[in-house]
Amino acid sequence: MHNRIDIVRPDAPSLAARGHHPVGVTTHEITIYEGRTLTTEIWYPAHADTVPGTEYPTLTRDGVTPTVLRGSACRNALPTQEGFAPLVVISHGYPGNRYLLAHLAESLAAKGYVVAAPDHAGSTYEDQQPFEVTLVHRPLDQRGVIDGMAQLGGDLGALVNCEKVGLIGYSMGGYGALIMGGAGLAPTALNHTRAGTDDMLSRHLAGSGTHAALRDPRLKAIIPIGPWGNGQNMWDAECLAQLDTPMFMMAGTSDEVSNYRAMRRIFEGASADRYLLSFQGAGHNAAAPIPAPDESWPMSDTLGWHPFSHYADPVWDTLRMNNVAQHFAAAFLGVHLRGEDTLHYLDGTTWRGFDPGTSVGLVLEYMPATQRDITSGGGNSR
Repeated sequence: MHNRIDIVRPDAPSLAARGHHPVGVTTHEITIYEGRTLTTEIWYPAHADTVPGTEYPTLTRDGVTPTVLRGSACRNALPTQEGFAPLVVISHGYPGNRYLLAHLAESLAAKGYVVAAPDHAGSTYEDQQPFEVTLVHRPLDQRGVIDGMAQLGGDLGALVNCEKVGLIGYSMGGYGALIMGGAGLAPTALNHTRAGTDDMLSRHLAGSGTHAALRDPRLKAIIPIGPWGNGQNMWDAECLAQLDTPMFMMAGTSDEVSNYRAMRRIFEGASADRYLLSFQGAGHNAAAPIPAPDESWPMSDTLGWHPFSHYADPVWDTLRMNNVAQHFAAAFLGVHLRGEDTLHYLDGTTWRGFDPGTSVGLVLEYMPATQRDITSGGGNSR
C-alpha cells in the first residue's frame, strides 16, 4: 500500500472502478515551439497480456526529497491494437509535476483513453521559475502537447485519436484550460502584480488574433479543477461568456487560493454546457492531487512546512476525492469524446453510481449551453 496511486475504495462511485484495459506507460519528450521541451508521461490501453505494476520515481513538493509512487501500469508495454483511443491531456498546478494527477491518468487509460501529462517547464517542484512564465506558457503548452501527440509514430501514434481531445487542468492547469476553452483574458489581467513585463500576456487577451489561433477545434471537453485566475481579475463577464467548450468544473467550497465564489462566477457566466461539482468544506486540494506520499509527512527544511499539506485536505480523505473525480471524469468524457450513454451519471439529484448515503458533502449543478445569469448565483441541479 506504500504510496499507491491506483486504489479504489469499496464505497467509491461505480465509474471509479478500474476499466478492463491493462495500462501501459511511457515517457516522451515533446518539443512544442522555440525549443521548449516538455517531458511528458503517456498512459495508454495496453495489449491484453500486459502484466500490471510499475513505479514512478519522482520528488515531493520540496523539490529535493525523492519518493517512489506505485501504480498498475506497465512501463513501455505494447499498446493495444483494438480501436482508436481519444486523447486526454492532464495539466498540473504551480508548482507540480506530471505525476500529481497520476491516479486519474491510470484510471482513464484503463477505460480506453490515451492520457498525456507533461512536466510544464518552469512550473515544476525542481524548476519553479517566476509566476509569469506559467501565466504565459500554460495554454501554449497545452496546445503544444495536443500537437505533439498528433505527431507520434509507431503503435502508440496509430492508437491515439487527436481529433477528439479532453483537457483536465488543476489550478494553473485549470487557468490554461479556461483560456483554451474560449475564455480569453480581460485587459485587467495585464495589471496583475505577477503578470510580467512587455505585455507578455497580451497574446491571451480575448479578441486577440493569437488567442483566436490558440482555439483548437479538436478540443471537445474541459475539466478545470480548482481553476486559478477569476479571483484575480483575469477575466470579466464578457470574457467568460466566450467560454463555449463543454465544461465539468470541480471545486472546494473553502478554496481560498482560487476563491470558490470566483469559480462559481465562471460556472454561471460561461456559455457552454457546463457542470459544477462542489466538495463542501474542501480547500484548494479538492479532487486533484494524489494521496500525500509518505515522504511528504515530515517537516521540510527547504520549505519550512510539511509538504503533506500540498496534497492533503483538512476535511476530506484524498482517496475518496480521487475516486469521485475518476467517476465524474469518466462519465463526462464518455459523453463528449466517445458518445457513450453516461449522461445519467451527471445528474445531481439521483446520484447514479453512488451507494445510498455516499454522496454526502457533494453538490452537483448543471447549466445548459447559452443559458447565462451572472448575477443570480443560480444553477440548475442535474
